[in-house]
Amino acid sequence: MKKEVNTFAEYMADKDRVSDAEREQINFQVELIGKLIEAREEKGLSQRELAKLSGVKQPAIARLETMKSTPQIDTLFKVLAPLGYTLSITPISKN
Repeated sequence: MKKEVNTFAEYMADKDRVSDAEREQINFQVELIGKLIEAREEKGLSQRELAKLSGVKQPAIARLETMKSTPQIDTLFKVLAPLGYTLSITPISKN
C-alpha cells in the first residue's frame, strides 16, 4: 500500500509513484511552459495575439500553457519563434 501524499511536492518526491525519468520530464515541461508564458507576457501578447503571429490556434496555446496537452516539436518552434526563442539541445553538466 502506498503512503498518502498531500502535496504535489510529496507526490514528486515519492520514488514509488514517480520515476527519475518521469520527474525529469515533468520538471522540463514545467520549466519550458513557464518560460513560454513569461516570454509571451514580457512581449505584452495575449494568447490570441500569439496565435496570429505563430499560426497556432489560440485554444492550442491555452492547452499548451495549462499543460493539458503535450505539444509537437514543430508547434513549439512556431510558438517560440515570435517570442524570440528556439529550442536547443545542451549537454548534461556533470558535477
